[in-house]
Amino acid sequence: MNSLVDQISRLRVHFIKELQEAVSSKDIENLKLKYLGKKGSIQALMLELKNCSSEERPHFGKLINDLKEEFVSHCENSLARLKNQEMAIQFEKEWIDPTLPGRSPFLGREHPINQMLHRIVDILIGMGFSVQLGPDVDSDYYNFEGLNFAPDHPARDMQDTFYFGENLLLRTHTSNVQVHAMENFTPPLRIVAPGRAFRNEDISARSHVFFHQIEGFYIDKHVTFGDLLSTMEEFLSKLLGGRAEVRFRPSYFPFVEPGMEVDVRCTACKGSGCRICKHTGWLEILGTGMIHPNVLKRGNIDPEIYSGYAWGMGIERLAMLQFDIPDIRLFTENDMRFLSQFP
Repeated sequence: MNSLVDQISRLRVHFIKELQEAVSSKDIENLKLKYLGKKGSIQALMLELKNCSSEERPHFGKLINDLKEEFVSHCENSLARLKNQEMAIQFEKEWIDPTLPGRSPFLGREHPINQMLHRIVDILIGMGFSVQLGPDVDSDYYNFEGLNFAPDHPARDMQDTFYFGENLLLRTHTSNVQVHAMENFTPPLRIVAPGRAFRNEDISARSHVFFHQIEGFYIDKHVTFGDLLSTMEEFLSKLLGGRAEVRFRPSYFPFVEPGMEVDVRCTACKGSGCRICKHTGWLEILGTGMIHPNVLKRGNIDPEIYSGYAWGMGIERLAMLQFDIPDIRLFTENDMRFLSQFP
């Protein structure tokens, strides 16, 4: 088997020569693959052992294994040396000091609208309400007809929106959740529905084409207007504290009877009148009232047995009051100078 000994010797010579010519860690990896891989030269030598006699096989097997260990040792040493050289060159080229501490990541913060929204939801959950969500794109029925807006009702003009064909639209309030909930659940219902609403309005300091709203409603037996007033007083006291001056005044909404609006003394002008409050000194924050019997009927709830109240409020208006913000457009301009003021 002198031919096998000669093969081992030639293989060692070729390997040492190629090892000396290697100038990068990638060259060493290719060398390992060529000589030590599953289809490499060492494996080819192992296949030659089948041609040896049973007496010669242990001796030549040891020679091949020793050669393999020699090649592995050379490759590991050269690979470590070349990687250190490459890292040194990279550090010098990139001017990086690996001993310096890393950069602290920028910590984001909650948008002021979300801060206000989560605060309101937490208060109402503490008062026994559960949260339900509804679709931004809904049918005319759930947004208007199911809430006692007839097809030709003039109140629709106050809530003009964006349509997708004749029947689908972007909801003008989160009150569509009320109709869905009445169809899917049986009273008692004590639900709040936060989300986005959309209206085709001129963009100004006090209005936008989209905004955030919370619809709240309670339906059960023997629910009275007194329950509504006590709920509003409790909620507003938790939300605004004793610092805000609040007033209730009668108003009309198709989905409630009777209805009223809740106003807060304008914090921008302190009641003297400005463009935010339309020079009235007051800022409307929510509309409320007892749920109209027609709305209960459309939700398959008997108005002779059940009654309820509902309200809806815009989150932007409340955030403007809370943070003394003079222009609703600031919420959507993504100006970091503005947003960074709300930790």
